[in-house]
Amino acid sequence: MQTVSVSFIDNVALLTMKNGENRHNPQFAKDMRLALDSILANKACKALVITSDDEKCFSLGIDTDWLMPAMKAHHFEEVKQFMHSMDDVFKTLLLFPLPVIAAINGHAFGNGAILACACDFRFMRADKGFFCFPEVDLSIPFLPGMIAFVKKAVPYYRFNEMKLSGRRVSGSELERDHVVEKAYNSLDELMDGAIEYAKTFDKKRSIFGEHKKRLHKDIIETIDTENPPLIDSLSLMV
Repeated sequence: MQTVSVSFIDNVALLTMKNGENRHNPQFAKDMRLALDSILANKACKALVITSDDEKCFSLGIDTDWLMPAMKAHHFEEVKQFMHSMDDVFKTLLLFPLPVIAAINGHAFGNGAILACACDFRFMRADKGFFCFPEVDLSIPFLPGMIAFVKKAVPYYRFNEMKLSGRRVSGSELERDHVVEKAYNSLDELMDGAIEYAKTFDKKRSIFGEHKKRLHKDIIETIDTENPPLIDSLSLMV
């Protein structure tokens, strides 16, 4: 089953995660990368909106129902390849030569919240869904690259509090912290707002991509140099 789909609304690409809780596993990483490539192949596309078709969840992060059995069965190469593949997805979003907008329609936990932080802009519902980094309660440390690009999206004081407490935060609170551009009171308002915002962009890919390349240079370097040793040694849990 394909975990994502791509459609177009005028010159805006809509990438929809469509696997319930949208947990991240090897198939998800593969489908995301292929979807992003297909969007870039549409030369008329001016912006990208990422959302979910689940009524409760944007994404609940890493698929522990896949990860834990894989670790127990010593499928270590598969686990390492998945982590490298997700880093590739994050890097692709960070360097994507189009505006990437997360329309967070429900819960965004762990790697799902991190995925939203890799986007350029975020919109969220105020009436449903929480944003949370529960890793501190799951004995899972962030990779250095994750810390680097979450800090571009979340003010340091708020990230410090969320990361060390694991507290669930609402869209309204994130709007006050400017983590999300706006929090909406319904799904329809969220999607209309995110897509209309996306339609305001008409930037040349060359200059937009170069701005992001220079802006995120240090983040990409951290992902490329500091993440691999931790992934390859499977230092993924404490």
